[in-house]
Amino acid sequence: MINKFLHGKPSTIKSRNLFIIFLILTFIANLLQSYFTGLHADEAYYWVYSKFLAWGYFDHPPMVALFIKAGYSLFQNTLGLRLFTVISNLGTIILLYQIVKKFNANISMFIIMISSVLLFQVYAFITTPDVPLFFFSVLFLYLYQIYLKEDKVYWAVFLGLACGALILSKYHGILLIFFVLISNVHLFKRRSFYLVISLAIALCLPHLYWQYQNGFPSFYYHIIDRSATPYRLEYTLQYFLDQLLMMGPLVGWLLFYYGFKLKTNQDAFLKSLKFIFYGVFVFFFFSTFKGRVQAQWALIEFVALFILAYVYASKNINHFYKFKWLFGINIFLIILARLAITGFVPTADKINFVSGFQGYGAWANKLSKAANGKKVIFKDGFQAASYYNFYTKSLNAVAYNSISYRQTQYDLWPLENEMQGSDVYLVEDGKANAVNQKTVDTGKGIYHLTLLEDVRFYPKINFEPIDFSENWGKSETRSVTFALKNPYQKTISFSNDHQKWKCSFQYGFMKQGAVVGLTPLSDSLRNITLKANEIKKISLKITSPGTNGDYKLFLSIKTEPFAGTRNSKMISIKVK
Repeated sequence: MINKFLHGKPSTIKSRNLFIIFLILTFIANLLQSYFTGLHADEAYYWVYSKFLAWGYFDHPPMVALFIKAGYSLFQNTLGLRLFTVISNLGTIILLYQIVKKFNANISMFIIMISSVLLFQVYAFITTPDVPLFFFSVLFLYLYQIYLKEDKVYWAVFLGLACGALILSKYHGILLIFFVLISNVHLFKRRSFYLVISLAIALCLPHLYWQYQNGFPSFYYHIIDRSATPYRLEYTLQYFLDQLLMMGPLVGWLLFYYGFKLKTNQDAFLKSLKFIFYGVFVFFFFSTFKGRVQAQWALIEFVALFILAYVYASKNINHFYKFKWLFGINIFLIILARLAITGFVPTADKINFVSGFQGYGAWANKLSKAANGKKVIFKDGFQAASYYNFYTKSLNAVAYNSISYRQTQYDLWPLENEMQGSDVYLVEDGKANAVNQKTVDTGKGIYHLTLLEDVRFYPKINFEPIDFSENWGKSETRSVTFALKNPYQKTISFSNDHQKWKCSFQYGFMKQGAVVGLTPLSDSLRNITLKANEIKKISLKITSPGTNGDYKLFLSIKTEPFAGTRNSKMISIKVK
């Protein structure tokens, strides 16, 4: 093989040299961008993931935390956080070319096309669960292409491991596996394929056990909480626009055209790509009727589409060359966008997306200086707390997620445990207007810090309904039994005696993503004391809404000065 490489045809050697140069330049560019570009809020959030390694998290499986942990152990900065993204991106490019060159090896066309896909450029340095999903999707397809021709045990082992890693990266990986299976049911006739299935399941078992231990939070978040918003036509229209933009601002339409036009001609691999392409597209199209679909969710569709488009273009090279100028402008725009988020394009920080990458280091340091060593609380959202934690290299911030927001991993982490009964600062927008507040101009806006002495709040206390019936009449009052669980490793008292901040209980309903009513619960609940890990059964009077419809019931513990946390899952009820 080495001799063939060294003494190959001049054109072949020239192409290989071009590919190597492209890989080196890509790697260096991604390293530099990783170092000089500030973090997106999601990246900061996943960095906190990496400080609490586990088999699962509220929003996602664990792979992104491992990527970040590995890189950050080498460099304690943005480069370290993104290091394995840059490395895996290099591997993804190499594997993609290994896949497509079996149909036609045209390295210059490959470089032009892969440099034109906007979403591929995004995940060349920005670190989210989509990064390992991207890598393991391509690795899975590379191995599957080989496995179709070589039914060997060792390929089955590798394919099984790739399947497991795919699911542990992001749940969307299940779609890739599913559409490959229905495209080729003959796989079930192979004995080795059951080894693939067994290994994939074995790798996912620890994650499933984590979900079981924590009450399946990911299931409730992705299936129930995210399905609570009313339909808007803009969700569907935005989905179609995002499809084109993510494949290339100017050439996305052309790559879709190529993908649609390619005939599979009984090729099992290309057939599977068609199933992935159409299947994922249709799946997320229907998802727009349940809420907004984020542009990157269709990543695995774009991987399949890229391969299909390349194969078609390589067979219709003259048609492709007619649009080389358009690909050139497209690539220039992508480079310009990458420079903009790094801060090298003047006034680009006026764009909201761009400003999300800039200035948060100084923002966090100014707030930290004002807090003077005390821990801080941000309300409703993981973003600010995560920025603060990363840029101060601490875990001194928590997110208080109220009934108006949603739960996050901050509601599961032990960070707020350490705050109970201590003096902390609550960070909010706007200028100070009280004696226990101070104003800070951060450069990202004006904030005020409110000193909260002897703070208390209980996001981990949970109400679990027992034998709950979801069918209710209008304004019907029932006595509902709940299991009240204390997961804290200490006794919790809800009494207001000798407490600075009063505690109360409430329940409410959510309809189409909005809270439609809050009702106080009995004051007698404040007499309850729960020992560490104790569970008590309690009976509560609940009255349903006065109008017909589908609602989500939730229970909340409110401690001043906060609005109250969600202390139950969203419980479905139907009022008739």
